[in-house]
Amino acid sequence: MDRLNAMQAFVAVVEAGSFVRAAEALGVSKTSISRLVVDLEAHLGTRLLQRTTRRVRPTQAGERFFARASLLLSDLEEAESEVTWTTLTASGLLRLSVPLSFGQRHLAPLFPLYRNQYPDVQLEVSLTDQMVDLVDEGFDLAIRATPQHRETYVARHLAPIRMVICASPAYVAKHGAPETPEALTRHNCLTKTSGANSETWTVSQAGNTISVPVRGSMRADSGDVLCTAALADEGVIVMPTFMVGDDIARGSLVPLLLDWQFRPVTLMAVYPTRRYLSAKVRTFVEFMQKAFAGEPAWDRWIDMFPEVRKGHGDHEAALSADISRSIDAD
Repeated sequence: MDRLNAMQAFVAVVEAGSFVRAAEALGVSKTSISRLVVDLEAHLGTRLLQRTTRRVRPTQAGERFFARASLLLSDLEEAESEVTWTTLTASGLLRLSVPLSFGQRHLAPLFPLYRNQYPDVQLEVSLTDQMVDLVDEGFDLAIRATPQHRETYVARHLAPIRMVICASPAYVAKHGAPETPEALTRHNCLTKTSGANSETWTVSQAGNTISVPVRGSMRADSGDVLCTAALADEGVIVMPTFMVGDDIARGSLVPLLLDWQFRPVTLMAVYPTRRYLSAKVRTFVEFMQKAFAGEPAWDRWIDMFPEVRKGHGDHEAALSADISRSIDAD
C-alpha cells in the first residue's frame, strides 16, 4: 500500500464528504479511492469512515487521523513549494488581518517598504483585535499575538511580546510605587474590558506565581485609551512593551514591580495551510521575519533596567519552548 496516496485519498474523501467528489478532485476513479481507504483502514486496524447512502463522515479515530494526515500532507506540499516557487513573482491582492494598535504603530511603516520590494502586490489591511476566521472571511494572512488558531494553520514567529506594569512619574510621586504585587489592590488600576489582564493581573518571580484582582476608575477596550490616561497621571496600567516602551525610555512612564514578570507571548504570522502557498504570502512572511529579527526596537528601554533582563530569563526559555511547540505543531 502506498501510504501517501492512501492518506491523500482519505483526506480528500473527508474534505469532499463523498467518494465520488473526492475521486473527481483527485482525477481518479471512485473504485481507486475506495480501495485506498479500505487498505488504509486495514493497515491502521480501525474504521476511519462511517458510510451512509447520503454522506460519508469520519469516525472519532478518523477525525484524529484526518487532523494529523492533513498536517503531514500540507507540510510536504509547503516544503515542495519553497523550492518550486522561489522563481515566481509575488503579485495580486494580499488581504491581511492585523492587531489594531500594533498595526498602527509598527506594521504601517513597513507596508510601503514591502511594496517597494514587491510592487506587483496590492495590500488590503484590516486592523482589528478580534479573532477572524481566515478561510471563511477570505484573508490570506493574519498577524497575531495569541496562540489561538486552528491546528491546521501555519504559525511563524516574528517577535516576543512582553508585558509591563507602569504609571506616570507624577502618579508614583503622589501614590507611591507598589512594592509587591498584592499592593496593586490599593492602587487605581486602569484595565481592559476583556482579555487575560482585564480583572486579574498574574505575575511570576523565581517560579512563584501570584494572581492579583485589580480595579480602578477606568476600563476600556482600547489600550491606547488606557495609555493616554496613564500618561495623564490617572493610574497604573499593564501594557505590551510595544505600546509603552518609548514612553518608558523617555521617562513619561515608570516601570513598576520590575522583578515580577508576565508570561510573554509571541507575535506570529498565521496563514491557512493551503496547497501551493502563494509567493505574495511567502514573501510577506519572510519580509516581516527580517524586519523584526533581533531585539525589538520597543524593548531597548530594558537595557536601562538590568533586573528586567535577568528576570526575563526563565520566561524567555518558556517562550522559546512555546515557539518550538507551535512550529512543530504547525
